[in-house]
Amino acid sequence: MHQLFRLVLGQKDLSRAGDLFSLDDSEIEDSLTEALEQIKIISSSSDYQTNNNDQAVVEICITRITTAIRETESIEKHAKALVGLWDSCLEHNLRPFGKDEDTPHAKIASDIMSCILQNYNRPPVMALAIPIAVKFLHRGNKDLCRNMSNYLSLAAITKADLLADHTEVIVKSILQGMVRKLGLGTCFRRYLKVFS
Repeated sequence: MHQLFRLVLGQKDLSRAGDLFSLDDSEIEDSLTEALEQIKIISSSSDYQTNNNDQAVVEICITRITTAIRETESIEKHAKALVGLWDSCLEHNLRPFGKDEDTPHAKIASDIMSCILQNYNRPPVMALAIPIAVKFLHRGNKDLCRNMSNYLSLAAITKADLLADHTEVIVKSILQGMVRKLGLGTCFRRYLKVFS
């Protein structure tokens, strides 16, 4: 792992976290998987939900990592670690605290979701991501669910067979009113046609 990532994540040094943006994407690209694994450890700690410093360090590092992944087009290389961190968010509370205040793990999930699911046209990435994505539909966070439904609609248009195993979960989500966007209902009708 790059020395600066090791310092920032190892010591949870918020004062140096911003320096990650001074590094070239190519300089840190080889460190991204290891950094994601370290973030997973930090965000899984028992005091993470109440530790503002650790949350800020994690948010900055995730922003830097997802930016580097996009710029270097290395999503397939780091998808397993990214999806692993995303999946770990499901072990924690994702329901908003107040009217619009997301939990720390909902913030992580949201930041990672766009980085992963914007690659809906890359089947290897979607094969890893979709089984995790559908789990977010029933976790009580309407914003995550709405955004997820949009991405799943796009995935269904490009590669409907990847969603076939998850039809029941998606239908339940539609029936429970968690997915209010027409997009997912439309995509469901589309892949019903494909598999009927």
